[in-house]
Amino acid sequence: MAVKKNIGAEIALYPTPLVLCGTYDAEGKANLATLAWVGVCCGKPPAVQVSLQRPRHTFSSIMEKGEFTVNIPSSSLVVEADYCGMASGRNQDKFDVSGLTSRRGEFVDAPIVEECPICMECKVIHTLEIGTHVMFVGEILASWVNEDCLAPDGIPDPSLVSPLLFTPLRRNYHAIGDLVGGAFNIGKKLLGR
Repeated sequence: MAVKKNIGAEIALYPTPLVLCGTYDAEGKANLATLAWVGVCCGKPPAVQVSLQRPRHTFSSIMEKGEFTVNIPSSSLVVEADYCGMASGRNQDKFDVSGLTSRRGEFVDAPIVEECPICMECKVIHTLEIGTHVMFVGEILASWVNEDCLAPDGIPDPSLVSPLLFTPLRRNYHAIGDLVGGAFNIGKKLLGR
């Protein structure tokens, strides 16, 4: 059995998804923030959460508009995604510099990133102040998926989406790995023991 070592109260949730959060600021300028503090938080209504620090430009945009998009970049967009996490939308047009294409959402007042294989339009339904970050829970009003990333059953295929993953303690990006088993299936052999 492996020996475990306590490394302290660290964010050791490995890996986390990486997304580009799209907003329009008070002047109507499209902006992106690279976020790794994100996740699914409800099935009905379908909802995701994004967490931001108060000083971030995207924070004030979400507070003002109450809407945002969650765009999942493929691993081929690692340079653009990393840039969008380092620059501030207060003084740079991230769409212009990165070469990414902004398209206005159809259900919310926030931009979709055309190059991202999955884009979700979200309306804020809850806000939770936690500490250094504020969590915004967004009800998903629409999910757009590139047709070439859909499996024959109409569900996104992660190997075709090729999402970026982030490791918080190492601060690195990774690509998705191999399929290791079917959820709610592979464990059936242990049921009833």
